[in-house]
Amino acid sequence: MEQNLNGRVLLFSGRANMDLAEDICKYMKVEQGRTVIKDFSDKEIYVRIEENVRGGDVFVIQPTCCPGNTNLMELLIMIDALKRSSARRITAVIPYYGYARQDRKCEPRVPITSKLVADLLVTAGTDRVLTVDLHAGQIQGFFNIPVDHLYAMQVMIPYLEKMKSKDMMVISPDAGGVERARAFAKRLDVNLAIIDKRREAANEAKAMNIIGDVVDKVCFVVDDMIDTAGTLVEGTAALIKAGAREVHACCTHAVLSGPAIERISKSKIKSIVTTNTIPMSDDIKNHQKIKILSVAPLLGEAILRINRETSVSSLFDL
Repeated sequence: MEQNLNGRVLLFSGRANMDLAEDICKYMKVEQGRTVIKDFSDKEIYVRIEENVRGGDVFVIQPTCCPGNTNLMELLIMIDALKRSSARRITAVIPYYGYARQDRKCEPRVPITSKLVADLLVTAGTDRVLTVDLHAGQIQGFFNIPVDHLYAMQVMIPYLEKMKSKDMMVISPDAGGVERARAFAKRLDVNLAIIDKRREAANEAKAMNIIGDVVDKVCFVVDDMIDTAGTLVEGTAALIKAGAREVHACCTHAVLSGPAIERISKSKIKSIVTTNTIPMSDDIKNHQKIKILSVAPLLGEAILRINRETSVSSLFDL
């Protein structure tokens, strides 16, 4: 590894997504830092760092996915342990930023939990955050420390280009996702349509109208995450009803909670392209409709560039 400005780079991982951490280390050709992480009988978390981190440039890899509270607390404890061990700089690598959907007061007397999580990370001793596809880009402003916001589009576009046809069309699942979908459509040089969605309650959605001509088109619904798959299934049905020939989807974060897998299996959606920001069970990995791409090279390259103080924004160029 070439000489850098910040001293030796040290990678540690919590228990949330150890496979991804291992892949990042392989890409960077570095050994993962040794830790002991275990639960006491009352489920309190115990952490011990078994490496000398004094003066090191430390990166902690931990998505705050399900169980979100446990994984978040584990990340905070690891950061505190590293800070008290005199690490020079601590970067929280959070491929999936939990609580990102609670980013504003949408009704009276509710919290802005994504801001609370940002405050907790900074208070614990985080010097920098590296994350992928925040639900709302404005969450970067909740931090008073640098945030490097990566886009999984860099991983997905090469894959989607192999599937490109003259009838391909990118679909935004709602008005809020138009910017993301437009970026995909521009890179792929295809047209864009929008699903007019009316949400009745949390985790429940009803697709109403399609804005754009999708007749006989191969549609790719682009979203940042799929949770219960209600939005995706409703959108697929609406697109088929409007005349679409095929419906596919791509998302960064495959949350896939509750009835998601059953809904996907029964729906008319042809395929889903996602990434490994969140660990997945074997039934999801082996699902015939789901293709998983790795963000390890993207994160690994970003970590190297942060450590060497070179441009991270150039990673956005395809």
